[in-house]
This record gives sequence, C-alpha cells and structure tokens, in this order.
Amino acid sequence: MASWNRYGSRMRELKMYTFVFLVCLVSVLQAAVKVSPLIEKVSEHKDFKKLLRTRTNVLVLYTKSATSGDSKLKLLSDVAQVIKGQGTIAWVNCGDSEGRKLCKKVKVDPSSKSGGADLLHYKDGTFHTEYNRPATYKSMVAFLKDPTGAPLWEENPEAKDVVNVETEKDFRKLLKREERPILMMFYAPWCGVCKRMQPVFQQAATETKGTYVLAGMNVHPAEFDGLKQEYNVKGYPTFCYFEKGKFLHHYENYGGTAKDIADWMKNPQPPQPKAPEVQWSETDSPVFHLTDDSLDGFLEEHPSALVMFYAPWCGHCKKMKPEYDEAAEYLNKDKNSPGVLAAVDTTIHKAVGDRFKISGFPTVKYFEKGEEKFTLPHLRSKDKIIEFLQNPLAPPPPEQSWEDKPSSVSHLGMEDFREALKKKKHALVMFYAPWCPHCKNAVPHFTTAADLFKEDRKIAYAAVDCTKGQNQELCKQEGVEGYPTFNHYNYGKFAEKYNGERGEAGFIGFMRSLRGRDQGKRKEEL
Repeated sequence: MASWNRYGSRMRELKMYTFVFLVCLVSVLQAAVKVSPLIEKVSEHKDFKKLLRTRTNVLVLYTKSATSGDSKLKLLSDVAQVIKGQGTIAWVNCGDSEGRKLCKKVKVDPSSKSGGADLLHYKDGTFHTEYNRPATYKSMVAFLKDPTGAPLWEENPEAKDVVNVETEKDFRKLLKREERPILMMFYAPWCGVCKRMQPVFQQAATETKGTYVLAGMNVHPAEFDGLKQEYNVKGYPTFCYFEKGKFLHHYENYGGTAKDIADWMKNPQPPQPKAPEVQWSETDSPVFHLTDDSLDGFLEEHPSALVMFYAPWCGHCKKMKPEYDEAAEYLNKDKNSPGVLAAVDTTIHKAVGDRFKISGFPTVKYFEKGEEKFTLPHLRSKDKIIEFLQNPLAPPPPEQSWEDKPSSVSHLGMEDFREALKKKKHALVMFYAPWCPHCKNAVPHFTTAADLFKEDRKIAYAAVDCTKGQNQELCKQEGVEGYPTFNHYNYGKFAEKYNGERGEAGFIGFMRSLRGRDQGKRKEEL
C-alpha cells in the first residue's frame, strides 16, 4: 500500500512537471509567433555579411538567449511593418551555438547589457551606431526613417515641461480639459527655425510651468492639412494661443527669447504689424541700383559693368548680396577699377527683366561698352567677382540642363506641381539645384529608375529645380533645406521623406516596395 502511495505521489509530481513544461513551451511558442516575419533571423556569419552588403539601413537586435529580448522583439515587430522598404530589422540569438559564433566574430556580448539585449545599427554595410534613443515605437520608427537625423523633440530631457501632442484627437482633448492658457507650437521636424526655437520654447515652458501650458505638435504630415487650414498655419513654426479651448491670437512679430514668450503670456496681444523690409536700394549699399530708365545711360558711362538681376524674395539673392556689396565697396569706389557693379530689382523694373529674358534669380550679366557679353552663373562670391572683372573671359559653355535631356522624369514647377502629382498614386520627387554635386551624382540613377517605371501610370519620378523663379517658394513650402531632397507623395499629398540609397537600387527598390504593398492590400481586400 505504501509503495502504491509513493507511486501515486510520483505520478502527481510527473503530471505537475509536465503541466509546467507545457505552460512554458506554450509561452515560448506564443512569444515566437509574435515575432514579425519581416524581422530577419540571422545565425551564420556569411548570411550576416550578405545582409549588410545588400541592405543599407539595418538595425540588429542581439540577445543573450531566445527569450531575453522578448519585449524588444514585440516592439520591433510593429516597427518593421512601418519601415518596410526603407529599413531592415534583424535578430541574432547569441545563446544558440551558431549565433554564439557570429556574436563572437562581430564582438558583441548582449549578456553585459541590461535585459540581455543589445541594439546596433549598420549603415551602408558598416557599423554606424549603438541605438541609445528611447525604446519606443515612435522613436524607433523615426530613427530608422532617418538614422542620421536629430532625435525627436520629446526625447530631449530638457523638453520635459513641453507637452508633446501626437494626434489631432489628443490636441482636441487638451483644448477641452485644460483650464490654463495654452501656447501651441505647430512645427515640422526638418524646419531650421523650429530647431532654433525649441530650446527657447523649452526654457519658457519651464519658467511658466504650473501657470501656463506650452505644447508642441508636428503638423507637417498630410493628415494634419485640415488642422493647419483651421489655424492658418502657412509656415513653420506657427504659435497659436488658446484660452479655455478657444483660439485667440498668433504669437507673431514679438521677441524670440524665453523671457519674451513668458512676458507675452502674462498679457497676450494680437500680432504686431510686421515692419516693412528695407529695400536693398534704400540701404547704404555701394552697388549702383538701376531702373528701367537709368540702365542704358549707366552702361554708356561705364564700359565694363556687371549687373545682378534679382528679386527681393529670392533666398539665393539674399545670400549673395553681402558678397556683392563687399566687392562693390572695392570696385565702385576705386578710380582705377577694372569695372563696376550694378543691380536691378526686376520685380519692380519688369521691362528690363523682359528685355534680357530673366527667368531665374539671381542672374548676373557682363556688359562691355553698353553691349551684353556674357551670363555668369558661377559668380557668387566677392573674390570670384573681382577676379572676373580683372580678366573678363567668356565662361565655359553651359552643360545641357537635365530638363533638356530626354528622359522619363517629369520636370515640374510651381504652376503644375500640385496638379501633376494628384494624378499619381506614388511620386518620388527630387528637389535639386543644377550646381549641386550630390544632385549631379544622383541624376543618372534617378533617371534610370524613372525609365524602368515609365509604363506604370500610377507612378511618377519627378524633379523640381529649386533655383528657378517661383520654384524657390515651392521648395520652401515643401521643406527643402538642402540639395538634393527626395519626397514621396501619395496622390499629391506629402507622405514621407526618402532617406534611402541614392543609387538605382535605392530608387527602384523604394518604388517596388510601395507597389508590392499596394498589391498586398488588394489581395487582403479580395
């Protein structure tokens, strides 16, 4: 009887252990199921090298065991869905025999890290950086979309007193529940002025904490177009002041320090009238400023003259003005000068602009004895200007412009940009300057990609020359801060910035991934 009892006891123990084992097994299997198939499991060194060779943007999770990275794998599975086509997520388990060899070869030891997991990023085939930003969905997506970009504003510990708003729903909730006055900064992550204002806004938020609410919201994505229209957000940053859920004023044309903002919040006033910009011709400029009536007489008096045709709103003109003024200080005041410098505002003196067929700004022309000799697009600095007038030789013949070369790229401008893109489900647009070396390198690859997709009516590869006329304003509206900039549009609405490889493989692979996603959605619908 005793032996029978011992047998029964052992059987119960065995059943209990079996049950525990099955529970553990089920939990392991469940964890495995949650790992997205988009996460590449790598265990061999040759496969790892191939991955880095064929992908340009790879985030690798190294774990000390099969389960030590569970929480991160779940998060990365969600991230992988969003960055598909733009980046790759891989997983190396350093706990199994093959993975251990790989981890040893790449000198990674996740067991030394908190939680037994390590995240490393590889760019263009080589190690780039350790991922040390917050382990959140939003931060990881932002990082993989732009691995070299600045962290999100809310990741900055100094911004702890700024209320970060992510969705329109959150924005409406904040207005409804908050009794204190709110100053909302609507911004775009790429905007240079926004980046300069953020530390100031952070400081003001800390100084006014408890009395006022200072909040920030990235409204650049197309989903916020209605919100931008509602609050007249035409540029970034735009500051809107609310009391008890009602919009009262824009914070505009007041000071740009934390103290200015804090003081204004105590007595919020409507925007101050903007002081009119002083015309270049009305400043203490040594340049000769000409008109429709005075140009011909001036050229007769001065046998060697450079004339800059400009528009006051033109960014490149503003950048060139100080150089031109400095060169004029030297040339226009010297009796033995080899030539003189003049300028014409062709937005006012339109007859001159029409006469010399001025289509872009600035345009610099050289006149000799009253006759036009050369157009000089390369003259932008003081030294180059003086050097040219000392020996006025003909410039090298201009290269054939990209627009003039036959290709499947659509060249767009302010007048047809919106209308053309509305007709295409996916458009990859390259914003460029003809003089930009990185743009020149990208052009043949971008053109090849466009030729490959020329039969697909839903796709466009388009280009905008940001140096031409009103295109400068268009490029500013589209967030172009450097050349080249690539934006993806969906039926004319901005979707995302393209930060992938600037070769054929990158441009083609990006569009193929979008079309693949479209086909996948159609299958799901069926």
